[in-house]
Amino acid sequence: MRVIRGGTPMWTAENRGRYDHKTKRYPSDLTDEEWALVEPHLPPPTKGRRHPALGRREVMNAVLYVLTTGCQWRQLPRDFPSKTAVHKYLIGLQHDGVLTRIHDALYGKVREVAGKAPTPTLSIIDSQSVKSAEKGGATLIRMATMRARKSRARSVTSVSIRSD
Repeated sequence: MRVIRGGTPMWTAENRGRYDHKTKRYPSDLTDEEWALVEPHLPPPTKGRRHPALGRREVMNAVLYVLTTGCQWRQLPRDFPSKTAVHKYLIGLQHDGVLTRIHDALYGKVREVAGKAPTPTLSIIDSQSVKSAEKGGATLIRMATMRARKSRARSVTSVSIRSD
């Protein structure tokens, strides 16, 4: 067993089991522990859908696969549910605010594990944020990203050339 600086063992039997990916198809698949945190925030499975056997965990694994690998939807491996079903499920979660609720819940848990309050009690505003807010903020960003207009004025050099 290797030992890192400070004398702590790098791998323990507990850690080795946690990071063992033999039971998962892909590194992005949810572990049982992760699924237990995410599942309560997902909407219940609905009856009458075209794909009633579509597992919510399989869909979440497919979404995480696309997000972690950066692959295109059409390149989703065949052992996941169909790309159309997964994409529609993701859009539905985004539209209903489920993804935001999952983020907020997990963010609070991470803070609690770190020994902090679930929500931050302090915010920092830097001078750049204050300056952009004073000048109009979002409206200036829109102007900067707009396409430049072509000038209607003709070239001045052609008028000033004289032929003898």
